[in-house]
Amino acid sequence: MTRNLFGTDGIRGLANSFPMTPEIALKVGMAAGRIFTRGDHRHRVVIGKDTRLSGYMIESALVSGFTAVGMDVFLFGPLPTPAVAMLTRSLRADLGVMISASHNPYHDNGIKLFGPDGEKLSDDREEEIEALMVNGLADGLAEPLRIGRARRIDDAQARYIEFVKRTFPKHLRLGGLRIVIDCANGAAYKVAPSALWELGADIFSIGVEPDGTNINKDVGSTAPKAMIEKVKETRADFGIALDGDADRVVMCDEKGRIIDGDQVLALIARSWAKSGELKGGGVVGTVMSNIALERYLGGLKLKLERAAVGDRYVIEKMRVGGFNVGGEQSGHIIFSDFITTGDGLIAALQVLAVLAEEGRPASEAAHIFEPAPQVMENVRIKTGAPLSDPKVASAIKLCEAKLNGGGRLLVRKSGTEPVIRIMGEGEDEKLVREVVREVAALIRDAAA
Repeated sequence: MTRNLFGTDGIRGLANSFPMTPEIALKVGMAAGRIFTRGDHRHRVVIGKDTRLSGYMIESALVSGFTAVGMDVFLFGPLPTPAVAMLTRSLRADLGVMISASHNPYHDNGIKLFGPDGEKLSDDREEEIEALMVNGLADGLAEPLRIGRARRIDDAQARYIEFVKRTFPKHLRLGGLRIVIDCANGAAYKVAPSALWELGADIFSIGVEPDGTNINKDVGSTAPKAMIEKVKETRADFGIALDGDADRVVMCDEKGRIIDGDQVLALIARSWAKSGELKGGGVVGTVMSNIALERYLGGLKLKLERAAVGDRYVIEKMRVGGFNVGGEQSGHIIFSDFITTGDGLIAALQVLAVLAEEGRPASEAAHIFEPAPQVMENVRIKTGAPLSDPKVASAIKLCEAKLNGGGRLLVRKSGTEPVIRIMGEGEDEKLVREVVREVAALIRDAAA
C-alpha cells in the first residue's frame, strides 16, 4: 500500500476539506492510537498546535479518536513543533502530535506525528496508519472503563523555554544585543520572545498577535521583509523570523541582509569543526543546497551530504552518517545533539552563540560564501501527474543539457502543496532563467 494521505511532512490540506476534515482527524487518532498502544500501562499522547482557527476543530477530533482507543491525551495548546517532539520524549508519551500547516496560510492545516523517541514517523509507519484507517478501527475501541482522559498541561511553554535556554553556552550571554524576533503570529508567539529576553537580549517582537487567521500573513520566515524593516527601524543587531510552527527560521544581519539555511550550515560547520564539536566530517543538506556551500565546505576538508527535500530525510541521513548538523536552505536546521527535529529558535541561538564567541557582527561573520545564482519557479497543478509524461521527462533532460555541465536543474513535486517546483542553478544566471522558464512552460502545457 502507498501513502495517500501523508506527504513529506504529515497530512496537510485545506481545512474542512479532504483530507483535513474532522472525520479524517478522528480516524488518524484511532488508528495511530491503536498502533502505538502496546502493553497494559495507561498510554499517553501529547498534542500541540499553532494558532490557526481550524486547530480547535482538528484537536477535538483527534482527542475523540485517541480517547476512544484508550489513550490519555495531554493538550499543550499553542506550542512549536520541536517543543512537541521534545516533550513527547520528556513526558514518556507513546505518541506526539502537532496540528499545523507550518508556513502555509491560515486556511490550510496539517497533522504531524512523532514516535515515542520524538522523531517523525517513517513512511512504513504512516502506511500502517493509513491501512488501519481504511479497515480495522471498530475492533480497537476501548471498553468503557478503559476510555482515555484528556487534560491541559499548563507548564509546557515553561518547560520548552528552559530546554531551549540550556542549548546556549553557559559562559555566554546575549546582554547588550538588540534582537528583532518575528513569530509569524504562530506557535512561538509567547515562547520565543521570552527565551531570548531571559538570555539577556533587548527584544523587539513582531508577529505576536495571533487572531486565528493572520498566521504567516506578511510576517514570518516566508515574508522576511517585515523582519528586515523592523531591524532597520530599531537599529537592531540581529533579526530572527520563524515560520508558523517555528521549526524553520530565516535570519538577517544588522544591515538587513538575509542569512539563509545554507549560510547557517556553513557558519556552524566552520565553528564546530574548529572546536571539535562537529561530527560526521561535515553536514547534511538537501538537493536544494547551493553548490557554493559544497565548494566552501570542500575547502575546509568537510563534506556536504545531500538528502531529499524534507527535514525527515535530512535527519535519516544524519543518523546513518553520524552527523550532528543538518538542514535545508529554507531554514529547517537540525542539531541532533539537542533535539530530534528542526528547531528555528535553537538554530538562531547557535548562530548567536558563534557571533558572541567571535565578537563580530553578523554582517561580518554570517555571510560565509557567495551563493551561485539560483532560480526557482512553482507551477500549480490541479490534476494529473505531468512529471510522469515521457515527453515532459525527455524535454527536462534536453533543458538540463543546455546548462552544459555548468549548473544543476531540479524538478520535483512538492510534498506539501499541489505544485511542481523547478530549481535551476549555475554561474550563468541568464541561461539558468531561460531554462527554468522553458521547463515551467512545458509543465503548464502538460498539466493543462
